[in-house]
Amino acid sequence: MTFSRFRAWLDRDASGGVLLLGAALLGLLLANSPWRGAYASLAGLRLGPAALHLDLTLAQWAADGLLAVFFLAVGLELKHELVAGSLRDPRHAGVPALAAVGGMAMPALAFVLVETLLGDAHGLRGWAIPTATDIAFALAVLAVFGRGLPTAVRTFLLTLAVVDDLLAILVIAVFYSGGVHALPLLGAVVALGLAGLVVRSRRPRWWVVAPLAVAAWGLLHASGVHATVAGVALGLLVPARPVFGERSARAERWGSRVAPWSQGVALPVFAFFAAGVNLVDGGGSALLQPVVLAVVVALVAGKVAGVLGTVALVTRWTPLRLPRGVGLRDLLPVGLLAGIGFTVALLVSELSYGPTSERTAGAKVAVLLASALAAGAGAVTLRTDARRDGASGSQPGPPAREIEPGPAS
Repeated sequence: MTFSRFRAWLDRDASGGVLLLGAALLGLLLANSPWRGAYASLAGLRLGPAALHLDLTLAQWAADGLLAVFFLAVGLELKHELVAGSLRDPRHAGVPALAAVGGMAMPALAFVLVETLLGDAHGLRGWAIPTATDIAFALAVLAVFGRGLPTAVRTFLLTLAVVDDLLAILVIAVFYSGGVHALPLLGAVVALGLAGLVVRSRRPRWWVVAPLAVAAWGLLHASGVHATVAGVALGLLVPARPVFGERSARAERWGSRVAPWSQGVALPVFAFFAAGVNLVDGGGSALLQPVVLAVVVALVAGKVAGVLGTVALVTRWTPLRLPRGVGLRDLLPVGLLAGIGFTVALLVSELSYGPTSERTAGAKVAVLLASALAAGAGAVTLRTDARRDGASGSQPGPPAREIEPGPAS
């Protein structure tokens, strides 16, 4: 398969989720196979300059380095949606944005409640594990099983996931960064500022932007702030409306170029290492960790309760309304798909308990199990709703995105 065909395949909603799932399953199988020793040695292989405190394992490079590419793609998507997409109009974005807040708060509360009832005080640090939604998986399930549904349902899920991503980034930056060192942080801000000037110039050159982005990433890593934040920050600096007479916005163009590297390389490699939980040598003791039940309950039940409960309250007690033709029942699949945590949930598991603890292993297994349950339940309800809408002859809604002309951002 040529790169152009591979890139075209990745542009489909379902492709990124399929590749991500395949890499995760491969990592999990290898970690519990007769070759688990070789897999562990590969994950623990150290590379990088020790003088710069960058002698990281391959697994750490995947989590801290490659995920920065994913978060760059997220930042570009956020900028587009905030300036020219579904989040530009508060009247349309209000309900899904508030649903995203409720969809993060309720799972966190459910996690804390279960952990408290089970007497696992040390496990409470993982409260943010079930708060994030994996947009690649969620859209993949929606693309495969939700054909024929109104476009407004997809737009609602996309908007919810974008806000969810933004909140997850803030959670990581605020709650899961180490002791912050001022000088490297200041250097990162300067590097990002220079990168911002370049990306907004008339003719930005990648060979100027790339070193500044790498410098910002390295300085953030040294400062104690999670280094992937550099990717988001850089994405938010890219103009989301055409400038200097360009026909299309840079955020959209650059996003289409970054997406294949994010979905085709960064996410699968991260999933390959992050999902490789060894359940053989420890006798499966990780499965007995209280965090397993807490994560499953929070992702499967807490997410759907938070999303649908917030929508019900907002549409009842505020002037905000759902799109025409979409009711609360229509959003049940969205609430279920929001329970697919995966990428950020696996990352937060390591940030919460460390890369090698039994709690981390239990949390990762729970994330995989809960995501599978949420995806399965979402697929069933999507298929049911799609058949119902097909039988009733309902027509798809308006296009998910409309980019209106406006001033340069």
